[in-house]
Amino acid sequence: LFFSRLIFGTLYPAYYSYKAVKSKDIKEYVKWMMYWIIFALFTTAETFTDIFLCWFPFYYELKIAFVAWLLSPYTKGSSLLYRKFVHPTLSSKEKEIDDCLVQAKDRSYDALVHFGKRGLNVAATAAVMAASKGQGALSERLRSFSMQDLSTIRGDSSSTVPPSVTVRTSSKQSQPKTSRSALEGTGSSGK
Repeated sequence: LFFSRLIFGTLYPAYYSYKAVKSKDIKEYVKWMMYWIIFALFTTAETFTDIFLCWFPFYYELKIAFVAWLLSPYTKGSSLLYRKFVHPTLSSKEKEIDDCLVQAKDRSYDALVHFGKRGLNVAATAAVMAASKGQGALSERLRSFSMQDLSTIRGDSSSTVPPSVTVRTSSKQSQPKTSRSALEGTGSSGK
């Protein structure tokens, strides 16, 4: 059933719509435009009727028969429905429908801009937070290394720091302090 609807309800009319556009035959063009309008309304209604009427005997077969009736050049079902019901209804409600569509378009654009801005703000905040956490983690990682580890990482294995010299970092200064025993050792050798 799905394939027959796909072939007869969509592909067959699409091909003949193509031929009507290619040949520039206004009569055929109008005929297929009426079909597509009716088919769009049928597809929309079908979304709801499938929920409530799927239990009805021969429901799917009736839908296929309806599509065949719409397409038939003998019954001209789509032209009949369009001229009797759709065109008069749309003509009388055209102004209201146009206003509603313009409002919906404006609201959707405003909503898109609003959510786009919010999304960018969230992404920027997340990026700043990740960068600041990453930088903090890096500095904590570097603080955990001793000077011996840092010189080994740099590849300066030949230059080693004497064991009496320790490095203490503070927020005000980062000069190495020499221990008292090291100062006394240099002071006694200078005399």
